[in-house]
Amino acid sequence: MANTEIRGIWLTTTDSNVLSSQTRISEAMEFLAETGFNVIFPVVWNNATTQFPSQVMRRTFGVEINQQCIDRDPLVEVVEAAHKVGLKVIPWFEYGFASSYNLNGGILLAKKPEWTARDIQGNLLKKNGFEWMNALDLEVQEFMSNLILEVVQNYDVDGIQGDDRLPAFPCEGGYDKGTIERYHQQFGTNPPANNKDKQWLQWRADILTQFWAKLYHQIKEINPNLIVSISPNIHDWAYKEYLQDTPNWLKQGIVDIINPQIYRRDFNSYKQIIDKLVTEQFTSVTLPKLAPGILMKLGSYTISTDYLIQAIECDRNRGINGEVFFFYEGLRENNNQLAKVLRNHIYTKSAKFPTISELNQPSIQNQNLSPWQKLQNFFQNP
Repeated sequence: MANTEIRGIWLTTTDSNVLSSQTRISEAMEFLAETGFNVIFPVVWNNATTQFPSQVMRRTFGVEINQQCIDRDPLVEVVEAAHKVGLKVIPWFEYGFASSYNLNGGILLAKKPEWTARDIQGNLLKKNGFEWMNALDLEVQEFMSNLILEVVQNYDVDGIQGDDRLPAFPCEGGYDKGTIERYHQQFGTNPPANNKDKQWLQWRADILTQFWAKLYHQIKEINPNLIVSISPNIHDWAYKEYLQDTPNWLKQGIVDIINPQIYRRDFNSYKQIIDKLVTEQFTSVTLPKLAPGILMKLGSYTISTDYLIQAIECDRNRGINGEVFFFYEGLRENNNQLAKVLRNHIYTKSAKFPTISELNQPSIQNQNLSPWQKLQNFFQNP
């Protein structure tokens, strides 16, 4: 009987042409299945465009699909090719609430200036090159929900995925007129100038959590078996910088799989974060939902074979049954070297992707706990 693991990989349109033709997609899906993967996370939303014909985008912005995909539906091609070889498909909404990257807001905010996020100076909110829509605005949230629900309703996907921009919002934001008025109405005062003020952080984070909770339940109403995944940055940096309240998401049960981006370039740094996650943030109840994001390739960096093996063995030793790699092209470098390591070492035996019920079962790894630890787990996850 096959064991159950999450063996995933992200498929990008940046530094990759895997999604550029039906032939390349089919070849990649066969390659991934042969390597031992069981789930893919293909990008469907970035650079203000979709990788599928979107009526939500057409109605709102007059742009139906990425111009390079006209007369195609890459998402249909991915779903058909992946399912043919037994791979699950969880579309990844990469840009989330980000409107553009170094484009002064791009076409989204040019068409919808009222959706612009503002910093304390009243300028367009920009952080690490990304310009942002106002993720706290109900209209913006409705647009994002409709975009995601469009995929859920129209495609035979196995789930959807948010990331470090969904649900997320830079802590420097929220100083637009509408948000200031909402805050003033609740607290009788304007938001503090200190963007990391405790109450101000939590108030904005709660708005994002409420948005995601509503969307989670809308998705489950359409199909309760769909996986809702999020790949946030690491807590609590992600909370302080991008209002991503991972502990609250887990407590409320509004995420089925969580893939924190542990993008460290040496094993010891990776191990330290894993140890902290397992001992401080996850319990036997929530550990099955954890499948860390591992940086396989970025620019000139490619993970070493030793680090790759050590990271996966570290995960398994701590009861973590899975990981997701960023990103596909790393497998193909040096004559498929890393893919061969996975196929011949870690992923030799096939693994079944977990069901929703399995993701909600307490981890076997942590069932041999002391009565005191079990009591702690109970109060953290009653």
